[in-house]
Amino acid sequence: MRKVNRLLMTGAAGIVGAQLRPGLGELAHHVRLSDVADLGEAAPHEEIVPCDLTDTDRLRELVRGCDAVLHFGGVSTENTAELIHKVNIEGTYHLYEAARKEGVKRMLFASSNHAIGFHKREDRLVGSSPVRPDSNYGVSKVYGEGLASLYWDKYGIETLIVRIGSCFPQPKDRRMMATWLSAADFLRLIGRMLDAPRLGCPIVYGVSDNDEQWWDNREAAFLGWVPRDSSRQFAHLFDDAAQEDPNDPAVIYQGGGFAKAGHYED
Repeated sequence: MRKVNRLLMTGAAGIVGAQLRPGLGELAHHVRLSDVADLGEAAPHEEIVPCDLTDTDRLRELVRGCDAVLHFGGVSTENTAELIHKVNIEGTYHLYEAARKEGVKRMLFASSNHAIGFHKREDRLVGSSPVRPDSNYGVSKVYGEGLASLYWDKYGIETLIVRIGSCFPQPKDRRMMATWLSAADFLRLIGRMLDAPRLGCPIVYGVSDNDEQWWDNREAAFLGWVPRDSSRQFAHLFDDAAQEDPNDPAVIYQGGGFAKAGHYED
């Protein structure tokens, strides 16, 4: 696989970004990292550029000269509607506008399984399945997916939309045995995204080769991404876990606790 020259990752200090950061040097000669949180010291191939997604002038400087953008920045869980709208919705719009104005033509939008969280676990979903967000956070991801589609159709900016399951070093509960995505599998997916001669705007479910599967990536099979890791190596962690209530909304719906929770601001 050929390396791109300069790759930008927003939200580089987050849970997912921090796991991917060590492997980005295999994908790009120069890696530009951005966040509002501390990113520590830069490696020789790294450049650290703090930036707030609401700072439109700074965003243009941030994306300038980049071959591709990995957009992980934003509020990463449920929060107030006002904050999510400001950062996840307005911030994502401003980033796409900066990319359009600076001529960046390839992006990754870190969406979430919470864009489809009110589908039941027995539903087998493909990329074109209807969205059913389970939270304000999920709605912000639906917006980002729609924006990515618009900027592909109207402006020719290609985006890989990744509906991330649960990207942690290991699953934290029984639900994550189905939704877990390893950092290594995610890096391989980014490699396929960067290497594809034509990307378009596909939706991919970010999940490893787990035994329990809710999602089907056949509509994006042209990318040639085949996950190699599996959560089965962690099955022993939940041998003594209490039996789940099949009538619990957190068990019924793919969004788990997000689907069960009431309004964040109540």
